[in-house]
Formats: sequence, structure tokens, C-alpha cells
Amino acid sequence: MAEVTYLEALRQGLWEEMERDDRVFLLGEDIGLYGGAFKVTEGFLQRFGRERVIDTPIAEAAIVGAAAGAAHMGLRPVAEMQFIDFISCAYDILTNYVATARYRAGLATPIVVRGPSGGFVRGGPFHSQMPEAAFFHTPGLKLVCPATARDAKGLIKAAIRDDDPVIYFEHKYLYRRIKEDLPEGEDMVTPIGKARLAREGRDLTVVTWSAMVWKTLEAAEQLEQSDGVSLEVVDLRSLIPMDDAAIMGSVRKTNKVLIVHEDTRTGGVAGEITARINEQAFEWLDGPILRVTAHDTPLPYAPTLEDYVLPQTADIVNGARRLLAY
Repeated sequence: MAEVTYLEALRQGLWEEMERDDRVFLLGEDIGLYGGAFKVTEGFLQRFGRERVIDTPIAEAAIVGAAAGAAHMGLRPVAEMQFIDFISCAYDILTNYVATARYRAGLATPIVVRGPSGGFVRGGPFHSQMPEAAFFHTPGLKLVCPATARDAKGLIKAAIRDDDPVIYFEHKYLYRRIKEDLPEGEDMVTPIGKARLAREGRDLTVVTWSAMVWKTLEAAEQLEQSDGVSLEVVDLRSLIPMDDAAIMGSVRKTNKVLIVHEDTRTGGVAGEITARINEQAFEWLDGPILRVTAHDTPLPYAPTLEDYVLPQTADIVNGARRLLAY
């Protein structure tokens, strides 16, 4: 066993897949000589060469388009968005072409589009977004959001091996803050579409993902110590496909549900989860389904304002207490 960070676990997953399968290659801005904005791909150019680690122009639509074409020809490209915010520049090619290629023409499109997402790093409105909801509505795409070092590695390996396009949201706040002991030499693959029980509890279910898993676990510890409350925390790990069975199983156990996500409130994924629970487990609920999310505003740069806009541990504690009062 060796202790590795979230970022290093991601690096290991990419490296191992490139060693395992010579069809895998990387493309993106500054990923070669510079090693990526956060050094995820440092050393890859020296090991795998320029044909498999390709520095591209600043042109996200072209990066994804080139990846799609390569995938159709039998390769397995991993395209990096230097910050996931700029995936919006590739929205057309991803939603109108990549997501529909299998349905329209029977074309497998095994591409991964990955990039640093999320706030809590004082990055301002252009470098702090969680744009999962923008793609959640598009059939044909898979969306994964790892919260742990183990899943950062296991999900990137699963995404690369998948024959469908996967958008991989890696949270930059977690890069060097989260560490975990991982076994060396193990082919660690986390199945896409399978949630993880991050904390077992009895009084209330919290459904969440990505960095919010850690805020929720902090809130759970506080509530247990101060109120004697036992929170169950379900880490979805992937949003598409979503593990309905894991959600409903926890709802039937605790009968109360709080949904926590970092994205903005209006039109967020919490709305879909709420609808699914109402359709599949309404009779098990002992109160309304509540949400803790970011405010509906671009993310500020100023630290105090960013802290106000983004969901914090205290917000989760207050949301849980409100729900438990029913």
C-alpha cells in the first residue's frame, strides 16, 4: 500500500491505461512539455512521445472534434480541458455530434473529456464552475465525478475503457488535499453507474458527489457529536448513469433526504434526483426533500463572497436540522 493524493491517483490511472493499451493517447493545451496546468500529465511526453501526448492550440471544439475522429478510427483519446469551464466552447460538438454518433451511425466513440472543475480555490467565474447540469440532459454522454483518490484512479480507467463518450469532472480542490492508501500493482477499475456508501447512518440520507462528499462528511461528524444524529452519505460517483437503486435503498432506510451539490440551484441535478425519489419511493418519505446548493450567481473571486455563494459544512448542518424537525 502507498499513500497517494487524488491528483497522483488520477496520474496513475492515465499512465497505467497508456501502458496497457497503445490505442490510448492524450491531447490538450500544455499537457506535453509543460505537463498540464496542474501537472497531471507531467512526465508523460518523455515516456510516451509526441504521437501519444499531443499539445494542441487553444481550441476546445477542435480538441474534441479531433478526439472524436480518432475514436471512430479505433483509437481511445483522452482530451483535457485545461479548466472544465471552457468545455462550453466544445458544447456543440459534444452534444450534437459526439453524443449522437452511436445512435445516428452506429459509431462507437470511446473518448474521455476530462478537466479540473469546481470552486473553493478562489478562481473566479471563469475557473470555478461545475457545469455537470449542462450535459446531464444529453442522451449518449456519461458523466463521472470522483470524490476519493481510489475513485479518481478507478473511474478514469473505467472511462478510458468505455466505448461511449465520458465527461470526467475532476475536482481541483481535492487534487492535493485528499490522500488515500492504494494497493500497488492492482488493476483498480471503478464501475461507472455504481454509487458508494460513504457513511452509514439511520436518521437522514444525504445524496451528493465530488467535493461535496467531504463537506457532507464533516457535517455528519458535527451532527453526531452535537445532536446525536446519524447521517447516511451516498456518494453517487457518476451522474449518468445514476444509481437509482442505491438512492432508493437509502431512502427506504432513513425516510428523509437531503441533496447536496456544488452547482447552482436552478436546473441543477438535485431536481432530477428529487423527481426520481418522488416517482420510486414517495411512500417512504417522512418529510420534503431539501436541497443545499450554490446560489444562482456567477462565482465571485473574493474569498468571503465565494464562501457565501458555495455550499459550506454549516449549510449542510442547517439543512439537515431543518429536515429532521419535520
